[in-house]
Amino acid sequence: MSALAGCPLCAEPGGRVVAEGAQWRVIHAQEAGFPAFYRVVWTAHVAEFSDLSDDERAECMRVVVAVERALRDALAPAKMNVATLGNMVPHLHWHVISRFDWDSHFPSPVWAEARRARDMVREQGVQARLPAAESAMVAALALR
Repeated sequence: MSALAGCPLCAEPGGRVVAEGAQWRVIHAQEAGFPAFYRVVWTAHVAEFSDLSDDERAECMRVVVAVERALRDALAPAKMNVATLGNMVPHLHWHVISRFDWDSHFPSPVWAEARRARDMVREQGVQARLPAAESAMVAALALR
């Protein structure tokens, strides 16, 4: 399968592209309040992880793990959230989100109601460390 007309992830990158392979792309989603919110987007339009072949699933997970590791190593978050939902956009993509005990929603999901005000100073501190995390992602994804 390839692109599907009307699918936003087929038509647009979905954020700032950090790394791209033949079958996937890693994007910085730039979600307000969550400076380390990334997505791994499968290039071909498929709705479910089980739609991929065994080799494709292995490649997809290799990318998800590389993104998670790079974020953990560079940012030392309290928790990593990794999820694939697709209820709003049924195009296979994984959310890889560094969570901090001070973020506005923690420990609730990023899609829940905020529990506290945003800490802009800490968010900017995380933002400043993203280039190192992204360099590590790119390096890890280049290794084969």
